[in-house]
Amino acid sequence: MIQAVMRVFSLKTVPGEEIMDKSSPGKTIEMKLMVSIALLFLLPSYASQTSVVRIDSFPIPSTEGVIQTETQETVSLSCILTGTPDDKELVWLRNGAMIKLDDGNKENGSSVCIHPVIHEDEGATFTCQLKSNSSHSASVTLNVTYHAALNGTEEVTQEEEESLNLQCDMRANPLVTSVTWKLNGTIVDLSTGGFIISNDGFNTKLHVKRVDRSLHEGEYQCTVTSPVYGDRNKIFHVTVTDKTIKFPLVPMIAGLVVVGLTALLAIVSRWRMIAR
Repeated sequence: MIQAVMRVFSLKTVPGEEIMDKSSPGKTIEMKLMVSIALLFLLPSYASQTSVVRIDSFPIPSTEGVIQTETQETVSLSCILTGTPDDKELVWLRNGAMIKLDDGNKENGSSVCIHPVIHEDEGATFTCQLKSNSSHSASVTLNVTYHAALNGTEEVTQEEEESLNLQCDMRANPLVTSVTWKLNGTIVDLSTGGFIISNDGFNTKLHVKRVDRSLHEGEYQCTVTSPVYGDRNKIFHVTVTDKTIKFPLVPMIAGLVVVGLTALLAIVSRWRMIAR
């Protein structure tokens, strides 16, 4: 390090000063000695700022401290002291929030196991540090990849003239590159049939305001495409039934109660007249 700084110093010397140094070799030697002494004082200060905490992990992180993993996998983190600080108690943080540790998992070394890895762990940063001095710390960040949770078949029954709503989960890392809806093997035509397709980054939705059996009954397939996991599908079997006549139940009950009470009052009134 001293040699590197000396070379920089020499490059910054202007030509006039170089000539002066050549004519005065004593001054040049004296100046180099002063720089060397100053650097010797600076070196211990730089070393004292080096963290005494290190994180070992499985899987092994990248040089940037990023651990590549997937959902349902396990990540093991071990915090190791590389020096001899007075206070050897360690703490773990997840995105700045403290993780509760057992009493025997705090001093000299500490471990954390993340199992199973879930969607919410994507981008989470785990930090280990000395409890008494947070400047001595080390961190790793999780990059969690996962595919959209699409599979299987769902049976859907809907009456004519009612609304139809189908939904597929499209959350994935990396993000899906395309979403398609098909009806009976053909891509849904948004210009006919009253179909509306939308997505909010979490779900893709297909909506029909008024169902028509001739247009909307059949097999729907939702497909999302990932650059890592390929295509994921979900199938909906939609059956459209005849519209049923729906009676207003509450008004009917209220009407029957009124009729019943009226008949009861009429009977009581008639009985009193006969009794007289």
